[in-house]
Amino acid sequence: MNTRKEPRKAEDRGVVSILEIVNAATGERRKLAEFQELIEAPNWTRDGKRLIYNSGGLLHSFDLESRTSVAIDSAYADRCNNDHVLSPDNARVAVSHHTSEDGQSRIYILPLEGGRPTLITPMAPSYLHGWSPDGNTLAYCAERDGSYDVYAIPADGGEEIRLTDTPGLDDGPEYSPDGAHIWFNSTRSGLMQVWSMNADGSEQTQMTFEESNNWFPHVSPDGRSVAYIAYRVGDVAPADHPANKNVEIRVMPVGGGQSRLLAELFGGQGTINVNSWSPDSRELAFVSYRMRE
Repeated sequence: MNTRKEPRKAEDRGVVSILEIVNAATGERRKLAEFQELIEAPNWTRDGKRLIYNSGGLLHSFDLESRTSVAIDSAYADRCNNDHVLSPDNARVAVSHHTSEDGQSRIYILPLEGGRPTLITPMAPSYLHGWSPDGNTLAYCAERDGSYDVYAIPADGGEEIRLTDTPGLDDGPEYSPDGAHIWFNSTRSGLMQVWSMNADGSEQTQMTFEESNNWFPHVSPDGRSVAYIAYRVGDVAPADHPANKNVEIRVMPVGGGQSRLLAELFGGQGTINVNSWSPDSRELAFVSYRMRE
């Protein structure tokens, strides 16, 4: 079963959130801030000055210099989950908001500095993960007729295109920096593994073959590396990505090959659901957690 939920509430989870940065070469970790409320899924802005994360159904902007946060006004979109992505020019942000009529996730776009959202995917549930480098297309995971697959849709709205149709859960689609490929994760081979395909859905290729369940591949801006989160086999079902587990952040070459351990932490859901590479590809932002005493 795919662990898709409404926005999590900190008071129900009993966790402390730790916003961190890890050096992609050395594995050195740096704590930026600690929050008594639940925060999830940081995006790094293109100017390298801010991180955008979700908490309590809203997006928040964290200033890296002052280490302070402010909420982003998203009008009625106040039940946003951890699937949110910045536009390539950083003028807009796309969010996955659980709408009032049925509580299911739909994708909206609004100005990054705040404003009224525009509905992009009338069909639900739809969970955003990627925005093409040319700004024209969104990639997302959606459940249609009982099957979770990868879809694409024009960023201005329009007809969605189904890109995968293999049995098993396909999730986490994200464009490569050149826009030629979409990386995603799939259970089609048994465990959850990282896959890549052409942006039109052709040539779907398995990229990891590890004894772990690997979720949410994120390609570095320089196009050289892919980071993802790995759950231990036996801790979770392949199609689940729950919170509050001992997990690893791993990095592999974009061309495939042996991955390496970057960080071990207590987390999972909310840690790196969306791309959190720094613009210079030297660091990753993520969230780890600690159970409140």
